[in-house]
Amino acid sequence: MSMTVMRPAQGCCCHFNNAINNCFNLRYRRTLKTPSLAAEFPFVAVASPPTRLSLSLRRRPLTVASSSAATMSSSPSYDKELAAAKKAVSLASRLCQKVQKALLQSDVQSKSDKSPVTVADYGSQAVVSLVLQRELPADPFSLVAEEDSGDLRDDSAQDIRARITELVNDTLSTDESSSSTLSVEQVLKAIDCGVSEGGATGRHWVLDPIDGTKGFVRGDQYAIALGLLDGGKVVLGALACPNLPLTSIAGANQQPSSGEVGCIFFAKLGSGTYMQPLEGGPAVEVHVTATENPEEASFFESYEAAHSLRGLTGSIAEKLGVKAPPVRIDSQAKYGALSRGDGAIYMRFPHKGYREKIWDHAAGCIVVTEAGGLVTDAAGKDLDFSKGRFLDLDTGIISTNAKLMPLLLKAVKESLKEGESCSSSM
Repeated sequence: MSMTVMRPAQGCCCHFNNAINNCFNLRYRRTLKTPSLAAEFPFVAVASPPTRLSLSLRRRPLTVASSSAATMSSSPSYDKELAAAKKAVSLASRLCQKVQKALLQSDVQSKSDKSPVTVADYGSQAVVSLVLQRELPADPFSLVAEEDSGDLRDDSAQDIRARITELVNDTLSTDESSSSTLSVEQVLKAIDCGVSEGGATGRHWVLDPIDGTKGFVRGDQYAIALGLLDGGKVVLGALACPNLPLTSIAGANQQPSSGEVGCIFFAKLGSGTYMQPLEGGPAVEVHVTATENPEEASFFESYEAAHSLRGLTGSIAEKLGVKAPPVRIDSQAKYGALSRGDGAIYMRFPHKGYREKIWDHAAGCIVVTEAGGLVTDAAGKDLDFSKGRFLDLDTGIISTNAKLMPLLLKAVKESLKEGESCSSSM
């Protein structure tokens, strides 16, 4: 969802206290100071690390070889960053759930690119921005995110600005340590912290405040997707899926079951992938499916036809001999479901000319790879998140387990070649 916005040459360092008033002035200048935030924005406390349970699933050992111990000890742990990310997407989920349960027509507007956007998109981004800065006050803050406040500053958007501000304040007030009430302008500035360009140096948070907005509006699956880049690499991700059941959706027509619904998938580089109930509870380690037989390998597909070339994915599935019907589900919830083995293959081939945004894949990518899967472009190359706000890649994105990937890449190559031959002969 694109819109015109003035962006700084470097990432935004919005440290809320003095920075809440200075982060984005009329020229979107970056502040360089890092004042304490606790006095003005006492929102939430950092959550404790998850409980690691004994499972019947395959588990990745936590110990490392003695030869690598020194390297591991000197590497960043990212523990506090992951705790902050989980807290941020959890609170943002509360806001989104509230809006989806009682979705009003006034909560939906059309942005400049004609895609639907809700107050939940803006409110979710504001909450994540504010919580990350509150939890990590000593860190320079850079956020690459989908939304900005450009449309909201129009005179005709007064009511929606007020609605977003109310939602943000109500959400943050659910935390016992929160006592501040934010103004409309403070909320808009929090949203505007998402204009960073990212890049190959430094740390950059990457956020899609609601991935799958159309699914959200329909009342279906969506995700709040948050990742952290360090030196251009995704080092952690938190993927909140408020409508995804805690049990497998395979064969369930992808609708919420009568069981518990709402989960967070989270992963940290080298530490595996975990799933936890959205409302709290023990975290369990998850893994991609171990299936080797492509005939048994169901694949994920978006509801939105524009998100992938159905003819191409159908051709690839036919070459693989896949017999199972596709699992149709919106958003990066597909990555979460893939990471726990609900299906075996995810393919995304957008129409020619479309450029993938990093926020559509950063969190999902590390959730799948830390669960034992692979995520590449159509040529088998790893996704490169170091080039800014877009992914420059070959044709599309594919993801599956290591055993199926060679077969999948072969089928993709053959199908793409056939498609080119058909085009040239027309």
